[in-house]
Amino acid sequence: MLVIPREKPTLGNMNSYYVQIPRLIEHFQGEVGCGALHFKSSSSEGILFFDKDEMLNGFVSGRQGEKTGRDVMDQLIQSTESTNYMLSVYKIRTEDIYLWSTIPGAKRIYQDLSTEFTDLDGLVKKMRTEELTGFIEVRIRQSAEGGLILFNNGQVCGGSYSWGAGDSLRDDRDLARLIKLTKEHGGLFHVSRMQPADSLGDAMADELEAEELSSTPSLRVLTAVEELMVIFERSVRTTKNRHSDFATLLNRKFVEKADLYPFLDPFAAEFQYADHKISFVGDTSDEELMHGVLESISEIAHEIGAEGQFKRDLATWAKKYQSEIENFKIEI
Repeated sequence: MLVIPREKPTLGNMNSYYVQIPRLIEHFQGEVGCGALHFKSSSSEGILFFDKDEMLNGFVSGRQGEKTGRDVMDQLIQSTESTNYMLSVYKIRTEDIYLWSTIPGAKRIYQDLSTEFTDLDGLVKKMRTEELTGFIEVRIRQSAEGGLILFNNGQVCGGSYSWGAGDSLRDDRDLARLIKLTKEHGGLFHVSRMQPADSLGDAMADELEAEELSSTPSLRVLTAVEELMVIFERSVRTTKNRHSDFATLLNRKFVEKADLYPFLDPFAAEFQYADHKISFVGDTSDEELMHGVLESISEIAHEIGAEGQFKRDLATWAKKYQSEIENFKIEI
């Protein structure tokens, strides 16, 4: 994953043709201590992270895909012999450099979260609760402004903001400014988790254990829920009292229900509905899935005055799936 600091670079717009990369890094190890060297060409892009003693990690993205690791650092430096890059050097605080150097191996867990159904302040609180070690990328709509919020075990431990210069900042005032910009102009958020190398073995074991304990909904129930969502969408669109667009209504309600039905959490994107189709990649039972979805959309129908229309539209569906309704003790 390629993520670069949001501040203005300490030194930028250098052509790699005129630069000896090892000496450039050595110079800035003495000059700024810790930092990142960003490489960009028409065909590839990469980054090297370093502290005052050594290079820590690298990442490159090009026509042959993406790579990260210590081997990549030498490959990236050697590639300057055949590829012209524009180079930029960013200073990174000593306290943050080891988190930054782990970013290339980060895993995106929430993508394209919109201020239409969540806010940055609430998302930061959620990541604190989840004890995230990772970061939130923030893009302000129709603006070059943005930022990156770093977390270590749920604590906001640093940040990088487009209005900064020469260092990665951590002032609470910068975070407050970023939150304010998203409220005023709207924004888009991506959340990624970083994982220390020494915990990979434990994580793999946890994944295997989770797979053994997981349960997935049956095809019949997935089909029933998909048909249910189509009926509900039609009911909402035919009611005259429409408070908001369909997707926004749905996402807001799913956020409310996420504590009770985690698979509905829009942040996790396990359950998704679009173009009259659902996709589900999480683990839950048939009963929980049907209860969670039906409870959510029934509440929306009541809140917007579409309850009567929805119940009328639901009659044929209820007959078709009468056995599930009885077995799961569903009230319609």
